[in-house]
Amino acid sequence: MTSSIKVWDLFIRYFHWTLVIAFLVSYLTEGEYNLHFYSGLYIALLLGLRLIWGFIGTRYARFSDFVRPPTEVIAYSRYFLSGKNDSNKKYLGHNPLGGLMVVSLLVSLSLTCFSGVMLYTAEGDSLFSFVEQPILQERSESDDYQSVNESEESESDAEEFWEELHELFVNVTLFLVIIHIAGVIVTGRLHKQDLIKAMITGRKKA
Repeated sequence: MTSSIKVWDLFIRYFHWTLVIAFLVSYLTEGEYNLHFYSGLYIALLLGLRLIWGFIGTRYARFSDFVRPPTEVIAYSRYFLSGKNDSNKKYLGHNPLGGLMVVSLLVSLSLTCFSGVMLYTAEGDSLFSFVEQPILQERSESDDYQSVNESEESESDAEEFWEELHELFVNVTLFLVIIHIAGVIVTGRLHKQDLIKAMITGRKKA
């Protein structure tokens, strides 16, 4: 019987799967103000907690375990692209490319959230308007993120800038997600690990 070892703690698994759901909700509700706002807010909260956990969390969740120097990332990339496993090293946590992807996704998602907040405030809304006023009051689709009190005027330069930047980071994040999924499939076969199952159970083959 193949032995297994606990790698991913409960928080990492919760973070991963609820982030997947929240990002999907945010992406599909671009024109629906409330769901988009709250799912984005939830993602920002998750990112903040993940940043903290990256320093004080369990062994394989810490940045020190999977953030590797460029030379190691390049060396592993050669094995990855050649389809050969590096028999000299075994990574129970994230491999060097996986670690790079985690950092890239965290940065991209953070920039997406930041640009979303800047767009929200550029439209004249207070960041805490969900407390100050009933945010559950739906805005019409024609408003498209504009303030309730604004008429059908053209968006300001600031709004256009942050909206374009927000869309850019969303697309970059989506691209990284696609690469991440492909990498998980290929790496799983390369190392003979069911990485999706591991992120559910928290356990990997030793």
